Formats: sequence, structure tokens, C-alpha cells
Amino acid sequence: MSDEWYAEGLRFTCTQCGNCCTGPAGAVWFNAEEGRAMAAKLGVPESEFYERYARRIDDLWSLIETETEHGLDCIFLDRRSVPGKAICSIYEARPTQCRTWPFWPENLRTKRHWETVKRVTPCPGMNSGKLVPIESIRIQRDMH
Repeated sequence: MSDEWYAEGLRFTCTQCGNCCTGPAGAVWFNAEEGRAMAAKLGVPESEFYERYARRIDDLWSLIETETEHGLDCIFLDRRSVPGKAICSIYEARPTQCRTWPFWPENLRTKRHWETVKRVTPCPGMNSGKLVPIESIRIQRDMH
């Protein structure tokens, strides 16, 4: 028997609203392997990728943000290509942090915290759509 409050799984389906990719100043962390993959996806040398799309915070790398009417959007958030949707322009090469939303350890601490994150983000995909089994949640949680 699992002692995680989400032992029965959680419902989540991305609605492509972009709310998890915008807001106040933050960080979208990525490692060297992910940096190489993003550079390759963009068809630019790694050095150019880091110069144009990344910033160093202490000893780590984060994607840069751009100011929009919605807040500070991830540099790769595309609100124009698909009307009414916000999509990732590098989706196939997006960092682990993006791939594992909303199943981050800090979001899963308690059911109350999960509900707060859902409301504050706000994320309409949380608690709706397909049931994600605990095994899948654990994998994503532990990648973070």
C-alpha cells in the first residue's frame, strides 16, 4: 500500500494554455545534454544557443524569458502559430523540467499544495483529462 496521497493516480491533460510557461520571473533549468538537444532542434551551434537563449544562474543554466502581456514567457513559448493555444516551439527537445510538469516533488507534497498550485498557476489541465497512474507520476517526480 502506498502512503502517497495520490496513490490512486491523478488526472492531468495539457490544455496548451501556456500558464506553466509564463508568470513572474523564474527559471527553466536544463543540463548540458538538454542544451545540446535544444541547439540541435533549433539548428544552431551550442555556443549560439547559450548566447541567444540561455542565462547562467549561479552554476546552473536556465532558458531566458521574454516580457509579454501574460507575464514573463519562456523564450520558446509560441502563442501565434495555433490560434487560442500556447505551444512549445521546441517541444520534442524541451527540458526535463517542462516534460515533468505538474508532477514535481514540490507540487506533490500534499493534496492541499497540489490544489494551491492548480489555482495559482492556474493550470486547467490539473485534475482533468486522463488518469495518470502512480507509477508514471513517480517516474516523472523522481526525474526532477
